[in-house]
Amino acid sequence: MYVQRLGEMLKISEENLKTSCSLSLKAQNFPDEQFLVEKSPASSHAFFSFPGSWSVDGWYSGDKAFGEKEINLELFPSMRSIGNYDKDDKPEDREFATGFVNQAFLHRLEHVLKTSQLVNQVEAALKEQKSIIFTGHSTGGAIAALATIWFLQNYPNANNGAFCVTFGSPLVGNHIISHALRREKWSQCFIHFVMRYDIVPRILLAPLTPIQQQFEKVLPFFNPTSPNFKSEVLGASPEALHFYANVIRNASSLTSHVAFQLMGNTNLLLDTVRHFTKLSPYKPFGTYVFCTGNGKLVVLKNPEAVLQTLSYSCLLSSETEHAAAIAHKCLNEHFGYEKEFLGDESSLDMQNVVDFDKLELLLGSDGYLDDLGLGVRARLSLCAAKKFEEKKQENEKNVASKVEAFKDVMKKLEDYRDFCKENGGYYQAFKTQGEKKDFDANVNRLVLAGIWDEIIEMLKRYALPDEFEGTYKWIELGTKFRDLVEPLDIANYYRHAKGRRYMDKGGRPKRYKYTQRWLEHHLKLQPGDCGKSSCFWAEEDESLKQ
Repeated sequence: MYVQRLGEMLKISEENLKTSCSLSLKAQNFPDEQFLVEKSPASSHAFFSFPGSWSVDGWYSGDKAFGEKEINLELFPSMRSIGNYDKDDKPEDREFATGFVNQAFLHRLEHVLKTSQLVNQVEAALKEQKSIIFTGHSTGGAIAALATIWFLQNYPNANNGAFCVTFGSPLVGNHIISHALRREKWSQCFIHFVMRYDIVPRILLAPLTPIQQQFEKVLPFFNPTSPNFKSEVLGASPEALHFYANVIRNASSLTSHVAFQLMGNTNLLLDTVRHFTKLSPYKPFGTYVFCTGNGKLVVLKNPEAVLQTLSYSCLLSSETEHAAAIAHKCLNEHFGYEKEFLGDESSLDMQNVVDFDKLELLLGSDGYLDDLGLGVRARLSLCAAKKFEEKKQENEKNVASKVEAFKDVMKKLEDYRDFCKENGGYYQAFKTQGEKKDFDANVNRLVLAGIWDEIIEMLKRYALPDEFEGTYKWIELGTKFRDLVEPLDIANYYRHAKGRRYMDKGGRPKRYKYTQRWLEHHLKLQPGDCGKSSCFWAEEDESLKQ
């Protein structure tokens, strides 16, 4: 079993984790403040904490069942898939490639950025050469997470040592947010602590409609300014039980559906169920630290494993447990972080920590997984989540194994291009197809196109590691391929086009669109800036027709 100190594992000092917890809870006592900031000359860090929201409108807004909204790409330009995103796509198609976040949380952050001193305070802290830590408890954690993405996006040269540390935060965005954060290598900046039974991180796995009445009655339990704050009567009420049951039922439906997909189940019935049953779009991102309640901490970085753990760890763990008691406990545990991290028997002091990625998922007994209530079915789902990530790594290795053969074919086309420069030109020679060399070049073009089309298909299915499109060796290889081979594709296209334009929709192959977008994103250029060289001959051919 792989056990080490939590601070070493997360690359943040345990003292900063304790300070984050203290300040996130402190912010809840100042609900009228947009944020609190704490920094001292003796500290190398500046902490920004955000209070929570205790109205339904602070959780769900807009007309979507789960309160989600397409992210503002002007504010968060990296929160999309690089290759799959096309600004000209229809709105209903963009969910496949665009980050979606909770609308209420997004609007609150946008309001804070426009109306408060947050930007000025952050920039002042940076001038003092302080590392930034955003933190929050409950929905304050969700705002802290979005603020961290904003910071990483807007201060790329100042994010060394930046962290987001949340306690009992609800989920914030869809799978594209997780994908983009991992691609940008920002995912490790996010650390989320979750008590085993805390209901709040699970709430957005349920749509508003079936829980709204109970949610409105339960929210005062969490509100420090309410007479019903931590009310035993409210915690043990039928509304609390129904609220818990509805959230867990929806969470279970989602995680069961996801687990079947992870296991490769292609049953059409699953798609039918998805069509008629609204499933939450939210997915975890960053590092999650689950607190078992007895001093043990389980660290997970696999977003699919986190989702499964969120669902299964909050279920009744035995027939002797009473549902109403668990429902009450799920509300109370939202306040358990102070004792867990700042009490006399702090989990950070006990250092009973295990890394899920290094843990063998045996179906038999294991202390850490047992303490999270993860039985055989849960472990099978966790195994599937692990294997899903491993399959992505395996797919990349398979692609990498073809690189040398790929380069050999590229070399043949480079030699062909050099030969053609002295004999009428690369583009025109290939378009004419008058020599055997031209025929051989066409065969090599098709070989390379087949390899890259296979890569693009895997990217469309998100079957490669999230980091793939941001890895320089693939960006460089894709750029060389595009510059060398696309002119040949254009020549071939205009041999058979029959009046169609190469740059029109459906003309230019995605293998060139994707690799161009990778380079533009890497160089922080506008869409279209890097396509001029490889698409030159398409423009030339069109101009000759006019």
